[in-house]
Amino acid sequence: MAWEYSEKTKKLFMDAVQGRPGTHLGEIESPDGFGEHGSIACGDALRFTFRVDRHPTDPTQDKIVAARYLTFGCTSAIAASEALCTMIEQGQYTPIQALKIRNQDIVEFLGGLPEQKIHCSVMGAEALEAAVFNWAQKRGVDLAGLGVDIHAQEQEEGRVVCKCFSLTEPYIRRKIRELNLRTIPEITNAIKAGGACMACHHVPGGLQDLLDETWGKAGKPGVLTQINLPKPREAAEPTPSISPYQFSKKVEKAIDQYVRPMLQQDGGDVEVVDIKNMLVYCRLVGACRGCPSALQTLRMLVERTLKELVDERIRVIEV
Repeated sequence: MAWEYSEKTKKLFMDAVQGRPGTHLGEIESPDGFGEHGSIACGDALRFTFRVDRHPTDPTQDKIVAARYLTFGCTSAIAASEALCTMIEQGQYTPIQALKIRNQDIVEFLGGLPEQKIHCSVMGAEALEAAVFNWAQKRGVDLAGLGVDIHAQEQEEGRVVCKCFSLTEPYIRRKIRELNLRTIPEITNAIKAGGACMACHHVPGGLQDLLDETWGKAGKPGVLTQINLPKPREAAEPTPSISPYQFSKKVEKAIDQYVRPMLQQDGGDVEVVDIKNMLVYCRLVGACRGCPSALQTLRMLVERTLKELVDERIRVIEV
């Protein structure tokens, strides 16, 4: 099944990928604030930049006048990034004031997100914190002296718990408390930890141990282990729940409206060669053909978009 997004989420995404006036997809040259969060290798990644109107005497009164993002991710990741930039510019915030924007504010701005996509809003808030820290270093602002703690050293100093996403113990502990995360699936939905290989779920010092240490042990040992085991691969290739014709039309519509505009911005395009059950055979053309990142583009853009908008069981095959 495709994810159910609000109309506002879908509109923000479409406006962004089509480059309509007033949108924020891009990057500011020589920015006053620069921050990144996420992992391109394993999933969503966000680069956030902003420019300020500098106050002549007091840098804490700098005003953010432009914000931009480069997001490598799904519909919700792009829409959440667009929402963050819009909220900051409309609010005429200083960098420190912008830190008041939390992931729940982004979710509400979008009219809600599927539970499994909450991590996209968290990603934006984390990238914003990194960018504000970068701005403070450039402008000589003592954030700690102002009582602002944006946890700048967590990634450098903490033990890595989730190796797939390079998430450290201090970071995961903080997000468990801040977001009131009570189970491993809730952690994965919120910050993606444990969402790839799942090796960090129940190892010593892993996600379950961090939950137990934060909230105390609850229930019988081993119950969650069964819940989080990957499902066995089905023997037969899954088939669409609608007719082959209707399924192909939905695939074509998703590619025409969402994928193709993004590829064409860089002089590329994609052709659907064939569709068999849940397998969509595609060929990149134009500037995308022969690109070293072609396979990654098919997986992270084409396949992910089709999973989001058509059916999560789809697999894209390069031809």
